[in-house]
Amino acid sequence: MSARDWIFVALGIFTAGWVWVWFQGKGRAPGVPTLFELLLGFGTNFFDALGIGSFAPTTAIFKFRSMVPDEKIPGTLNVGHSLPTLAEAFLFIAFVNVDTLTLVSMMAASMCGAWFGAGIVGRWSRRKVQIGMGIALLTAAFFFVLTLLNISLVPEGTALVLTGWKLAAGIAGSVALGALMTLGIGLFAPCMILVSLLGMDPKAAFPIMMGSCAFLMPVASARFIRLESYSPRQALGLALGGVPGVLIAVLIFKTLPLTAVRWLVVVAVLYASITMLRSAAAEKKSYEALRTSTDL
Repeated sequence: MSARDWIFVALGIFTAGWVWVWFQGKGRAPGVPTLFELLLGFGTNFFDALGIGSFAPTTAIFKFRSMVPDEKIPGTLNVGHSLPTLAEAFLFIAFVNVDTLTLVSMMAASMCGAWFGAGIVGRWSRRKVQIGMGIALLTAAFFFVLTLLNISLVPEGTALVLTGWKLAAGIAGSVALGALMTLGIGLFAPCMILVSLLGMDPKAAFPIMMGSCAFLMPVASARFIRLESYSPRQALGLALGGVPGVLIAVLIFKTLPLTAVRWLVVVAVLYASITMLRSAAAEKKSYEALRTSTDL
């Protein structure tokens, strides 16, 4: 078998392992997802496969409808979107011919970053998660606006392989992006910038991003599940609704005029970011009031 074939074998093993860990871990009886939760999984992963991303829109809807406690949103995103992302990885790695060593190295680095990141984020207090996700969502909105205004931070390259110091820089960058992924910042825009800075074809971001997420998200999910830092039913809705969304997007639609959808996502993400930061401020005031009354 070729090296790329072994990647597909590894993806299959990770898929089976992710399912086993979820249903053997705590919270393995999540209940039946609602129709809305299934549609949310379908819609966010449909647009994720077309390049919009799933974490920021999902967070915005979670926050708008008060579906998931703030401190459990990062874990729910990673657990719920893992299975659809594994499906995306199978498809994009098959369609875009990125150098195997480059692809495997950056995927492995992202996985290491996710392992350590999930262990930290999973133990954070509600207020720390609110502040972290508020900043992450503002960052996501910034990248969305740049895309809509056709502003590129770096020139586009043509390479599909990294060697020497560029490969080392790609690995180091992937470790950092994997850790940030567990907070809910998303990987698409940062990964696109990373590969462009290293002189690669922007299309290379798709298999690198999807492959990285496919390996790092199950790893991060295992830690979130062990720490019970996620909402099982909502995560199951994202997973079950997300897989058909990915398949329809990649195999049937492939590309769509998405400008209006992206502007709508920007508005939703800004709303979620502001409400997250306001909630963090309210948590701080409540804590200070409680401490003052205790001192009295």
